Amino acid sequence: MEPEIIRPVILAVDDEPSMGESYKMLLEEKYSLFYASTGHEALEIVQKEPVNLVLLDVLLPDMDGMDILRRIKEISDADVIMVSAVKTMRTAIQAVKLGAYDYVSKPFDIDDLLATVGKAIENQNLKKEIVYLKSSLPSAQGERMVGSSEGIRRVFSLISEVCNTQSTVLITGESGTGKELIARAVHFSGYRKDKPFVAVDCATIPENLVESELFGHEKGAFTDATSQKIGKFELANGGTLFLDEIGNLHQDIQSKILRVLEVREIQRVGGTKTIKIDVRVISATNIDLKKAVKDGKFRQDLYYRLNVFPVYAPALRERKEDVPLLINHFISIYNRQFGKDIHGVSKEAMELLVNYSWPGNIRELRNVIERLVVLSKEDIISHKRLPLDILFPDEDKGGDMDNKALLKEARYEFEKRFILKVLERANWNQTKAAQLLGIHRNALLQKINIFKLRPFIDHAKSGQSKD
Repeated sequence: MEPEIIRPVILAVDDEPSMGESYKMLLEEKYSLFYASTGHEALEIVQKEPVNLVLLDVLLPDMDGMDILRRIKEISDADVIMVSAVKTMRTAIQAVKLGAYDYVSKPFDIDDLLATVGKAIENQNLKKEIVYLKSSLPSAQGERMVGSSEGIRRVFSLISEVCNTQSTVLITGESGTGKELIARAVHFSGYRKDKPFVAVDCATIPENLVESELFGHEKGAFTDATSQKIGKFELANGGTLFLDEIGNLHQDIQSKILRVLEVREIQRVGGTKTIKIDVRVISATNIDLKKAVKDGKFRQDLYYRLNVFPVYAPALRERKEDVPLLINHFISIYNRQFGKDIHGVSKEAMELLVNYSWPGNIRELRNVIERLVVLSKEDIISHKRLPLDILFPDEDKGGDMDNKALLKEARYEFEKRFILKVLERANWNQTKAAQLLGIHRNALLQKINIFKLRPFIDHAKSGQSKD
């Protein structure tokens, strides 16, 4: 099956129907084309569609073209070519200052317009490539961000916008979504890339050691302080300090971090010397900090100081089109690590993996692929190798209790899945499975018949024999 070719998206904005027909005739064969006759309609399309380029008339019935240009640049990274029947140097300069890619006048030369559009699209592709390459920079563990979905492209775009600033960044998202990879991409894509990147997992540091870990301590500052310790803020000087799971910090430490962000200096525990620092702070959390502020568990002033530039790491279930890319990426990693030569997964396995909800996100997917690579003795991973949680996902999870099956049906389904999991654990040995279940082997055979498990058991065993 040939891969779908994704065509660049162009929005043509003009209130003259004849111009719409002209754009359609010139551009529709090569590009995906949207058309708007008003400024409000244009802004609505830009907000909803992945527009790469806007051909924007300067004079529209409801809004000034320059105001529309300004709004587009605020909400989108699309390039804009201004189009007008009257070309003046002043208007052209104003358009460029507001971020327009170019300016053409009506009636335009067809070849000139197509060349300008082509260059603008090429410019868009170049910008995306730069963002992707920067965001894909390997971390210290050799990992990189992988994906092409709308959600991850938005992350790439945000990274490119913030990487060369000093703004604090707050990365939010569920556990396992790759928040540290985003932080590393921000650091290694910016001007601090040659300076230290220091990561701290705030959730794992004992409460009585957090201050020393972050700010360091002097010898004798407390009972176990037998020597001077340099804290993470000092170690990251000139570079980036990544505070993972910052929502776990006690409010006393929160106030100290706020002061560091405000005055750019620290004092080691037990010390009197003020140490100037230049550190870019990126923090991450999997909890709702707004709610934590409302509940009095997180300082509001620190929240606003950290949330200057928010980045949301989408859950894997929100970017399912990236699952095949991630699977192949992880297979490549574990092929090298374990000396395997696995070429991919079967069509059936891929369908199951893509449709699974991945509550543990990318971390869970990575662990599953590692296990599959280790266990597989074929060059294509079959669906027979998949864990039962993926083969039989819990579709009722999180559902409305009023819509659940009757108790008898629920018990039937639970017992069926439980027996399957025990059989898998027993490597499909029915005698051993019966022992684990605490029932006679004949009773297990009876349940296998009741739950119609025989075809699945035979299928699994045939997969083992092939291995």
